[in-house]
Amino acid sequence: MDTMSSSTPLTALQVMQDAPVIPVIVLNDVAHAVPMARALLAGGIRMLEVTLRTPQALACIEAIARELPAAVVGAGTVRSKADAQAAANAGARFAVSPGYTSAVGQACRDAGLALLPGVATGGEIMAASEEGFTELKFFPAVQAGGVAMLKAWGGPFFDVKFCPTGGITLQNAPDFLALPNVVCVGGSWLVPANTAEEGDWGRVTRLASETANLRHLKL
Repeated sequence: MDTMSSSTPLTALQVMQDAPVIPVIVLNDVAHAVPMARALLAGGIRMLEVTLRTPQALACIEAIARELPAAVVGAGTVRSKADAQAAANAGARFAVSPGYTSAVGQACRDAGLALLPGVATGGEIMAASEEGFTELKFFPAVQAGGVAMLKAWGGPFFDVKFCPTGGITLQNAPDFLALPNVVCVGGSWLVPANTAEEGDWGRVTRLASETANLRHLKL
């Protein structure tokens, strides 16, 4: 993989195109952050979404950004201007939100963060698109209509690209990646909940490496 300079702002499309899967990571211990990120890197995954769902999340983002320049760390579950600014201050280079508001969109622009806003309806796609966001997270993907919904959106929203997240697994990921309006998927299966506690970083690397078999679907 080529090196992305930390001084160069990313676009949402660059984040989406880097690999078939963006791992959705929940970390409860800062000590696990760098080993987890290193294991994902070893498996060929460098776009890392650390969700702001735990008190330790920002410190984990900061540790990864500081210790692993080859990784591109982002913040997930960004819901406010404060979240966006805190994520940028911690070293995040992109943000992922569960929904979209103008305030979050502007905050990410101001902070220099590429944003993948979450959408689940046609109205939400239109609202985000009107403000310049045409690379979107479809969330919760499986629960909100899955492959059938994305196919239906392909007509009216022909110029929008999606990263489905929510209910995505290694088994159903190929069905989503085969769609022309899907660039990548988001998934937590690369980082099982018990992996960090057990220190089974080799398992994370193996799971990440398996995503290489999905890459041909987007070539």
